[in-house]
Amino acid sequence: MNAAAVRAPDELGYRAGVPNSLRDARPADLPAAAHTLATAFDDYSWTRWSIPEDHHAERLEELQSIYLEHALSSGIVLVSEHLDGVAALLRPHSPAPADAAQARIADLLGDRLDVFLAAELPPRPTEAWELATLGVRPSARGRGLGSALLAEGLRRVDAAGGSCTLETSDPRNVELYSRHGFSVTATTRIPDGPVVHSMLRAPVETGRP
Repeated sequence: MNAAAVRAPDELGYRAGVPNSLRDARPADLPAAAHTLATAFDDYSWTRWSIPEDHHAERLEELQSIYLEHALSSGIVLVSEHLDGVAALLRPHSPAPADAAQARIADLLGDRLDVFLAAELPPRPTEAWELATLGVRPSARGRGLGSALLAEGLRRVDAAGGSCTLETSDPRNVELYSRHGFSVTATTRIPDGPVVHSMLRAPVETGRP
């Protein structure tokens, strides 16, 4: 999944206690969900650094579609009622995307592929879930969708008794994710690129018998 692709809950419309209708995504939802993520990450430092400027929006949307298809088969994809908020989590030990998907990702990264592959980030804990992406369409921010998606995703991770990891390249995210139980485990400065904060949330006791 694309590294550092997580927006801060406040940017997503963070507002505790606001009810939202969330559900598991279906295959038919993926085009609209990918478009939502592409608009959410259009100005994000990691995607701006890693994806060529030429046809940037189109490349970003297709990449999001590939990543979501992979997450649908290897984890959980959550969407809001109108598909204007999306979150994807990968299960521990999830396989890499299929060879054909990886080849298309390489094509879409174009002349940024070499610097993308050269970026060295700490390995993710193998036993942890990964909050791979979380985004809300700009026109839908301010309604609590980001907070609701994050809470529901973490509720499912907690029900499975797992930890959760994420990467973010926006420094404003660190404090906000800390409020949800995440701690910074590493900070990596990419040469001529963004700073990436790796974060981990330990398993939470849910009181299951």
